[in-house]
Amino acid sequence: MSVTPSSASKLPASDYVIFGGTGDLSFRKIFPAFFWRYLDGQLTDDFRLFATSRRAFNIRDFAEALRPFCEDAFASGYATEERWQAFLKIIQIVIMDVANGDGVSSLVTQIREKASIDRPTIFYLAIAPSLFGSAVQMLKNAGLASPQARLVVEKPLGNDSASSRTINEKLAAVFNESQIYRIDHYLGKETVQNLMVLRFANVIFESLWSNQHIDHVQITVAETIGVGKRADYYDRFGATRDMVQNHLLQLVCLVAMEPPTYFAADQVRDEKLRVLRALRPLSLDDLALGQYAGYREELGEASNTETYVAMRLSIDNWRWAGVPFYIRTGKKLEQQASEIIITFKNLAHDIFAKSGGDKLSDYPNRLVIRLQPSEGLRLHMTSKQPGPGGMRLSPSDLNLSFEETFEERLPDAYERLLMDTARGNQTLFMRGDEVMAAWSFIDPILAMSANIAPARYVTGSMGPDDTLLEMDGRQWIDPDQDWR
Repeated sequence: MSVTPSSASKLPASDYVIFGGTGDLSFRKIFPAFFWRYLDGQLTDDFRLFATSRRAFNIRDFAEALRPFCEDAFASGYATEERWQAFLKIIQIVIMDVANGDGVSSLVTQIREKASIDRPTIFYLAIAPSLFGSAVQMLKNAGLASPQARLVVEKPLGNDSASSRTINEKLAAVFNESQIYRIDHYLGKETVQNLMVLRFANVIFESLWSNQHIDHVQITVAETIGVGKRADYYDRFGATRDMVQNHLLQLVCLVAMEPPTYFAADQVRDEKLRVLRALRPLSLDDLALGQYAGYREELGEASNTETYVAMRLSIDNWRWAGVPFYIRTGKKLEQQASEIIITFKNLAHDIFAKSGGDKLSDYPNRLVIRLQPSEGLRLHMTSKQPGPGGMRLSPSDLNLSFEETFEERLPDAYERLLMDTARGNQTLFMRGDEVMAAWSFIDPILAMSANIAPARYVTGSMGPDDTLLEMDGRQWIDPDQDWR
C-alpha cells in the first residue's frame, strides 16, 4: 500500500504552529494527516509541530487524545509503535491564550531557536473566526509575521459579504494575499484534482466540454448525519452558507472554468473567479429548501433553517449558455455520497430507432465523477447486448476506481492541503476575491430564503420533492450505491 517517497517529495524543514491544537479539528483531521505524511517520509525529524492550548496539556495527554484518530494507520499495518513515538517527538505543546496573547513569548522563543530565511513558519488558525483578528495582531506584535511566514485559515469566513470582508481585511492588515491559505477541504480530494487533469489533459473530454455536447450538470453532496453537536452553529448558518457558498460553488467552478494558460495558482484562481462572476442571479423558481423531520426537536426550538438546499444555476458565458447546473446538498439523506454527473446530449439522429430496438435517448451518455466514498470516474455508454436476436442496446460502464487502479491508499484531503501550505503552493486555496465573489452571489439568495419556509422531508430520503428539474423535463439522478 505504501509508496517509497522520493527526496523531492520531502518537505523543507519548517515550523508549523496550530492555534487550537488540542481542539476537535486538530485531533480529527490535522494531526492524523501529519502522522500519515510522517509515515510516508514527507515530514523529517527536523520538521516541528507546535500545538497551542489554553489549558494545561502535556505530550502524554496529547498522545492519548490523538491516538484513537490514528488507529487506521496501525490497523493497516503501516504504522508501528516505534514510528508513533518518533512522530510524537516532533510535536511540542505551547500553553497560550490567543485572545489576549498570554504565553506567546514561549512560542517566540522556541521558533527563534531555528529561525532562518530558508525555514518557513506556518500558522494554522484552527480557532473560531471571531479570534482571527486577535491572532494575527498577536503574531504581528510578537514579530512572527515575517515575510516567509504563512497563514492558514478555516471556514467559515463570515456569514455574509460584510462579515467576510471584515475578516479578510483583518488578515490583510498583517499578511499579504500571497501568504494567506483559505482551506476548503473539498479541493484537496483526489477526484477533484483529477477533474482538472480529466479535462485539460484528455482531448476526448475537453473537446466535448461545452453547451454543444453537454445537456446539463448535476452536483450532489449528500450526508446521512444530522447536525448533532453542531446544532447551535448550524442553525445560524444553514446548508446554503455551510456548504453551497464554499464547497459546491468551488466544484461548479472547477467543472465550468476555462483552461488556464498554464497550471499555476493565480492562473487557476483567475479562471474560477470568472465563473463566479458569470453566475446569473437566482429567482424563486431556481431554489428549493428543505428541513429534515426531527431537526427542531434536536435544536430544542422552532426554526426555519434549511438542512437541504437545491439550486438551478445558469452561467452566462459562451461555453455554458443554456446548460443548467443543478446542485443540491442536505443532511439526514439516504446515503453519504458526493458526485458530479455530466449528462451529454443525445445524438441528432438515431439510426437504431426504426429497427424496433431501444432508443438511444433511453441511455444517455453520462460521466460520473465520484468524490466520496470510493473515489473514481465512471463513463456510462451504450453498447450492444451480446448474442443473436437483433440490435439490442444496453447501458454499459467504463469504470475507473482510483484505489483499485493505483493500488495504494488515497491520502485524505487534509494531507494534501497541509503539504501544499508547507510547500507554498496556493493552487488549491481560495483567493480573497474568490471568497467575496461567492458571497456576492449568495447574499441575495439568503435574503430571498428568509421568506421561505423549508419543506419537511423524511429522514433517510433524498430530500423533499422539488420541481427544479421536472420543470425542465429532467430528474435528479441519485448517487449510485453499487460503486466499486
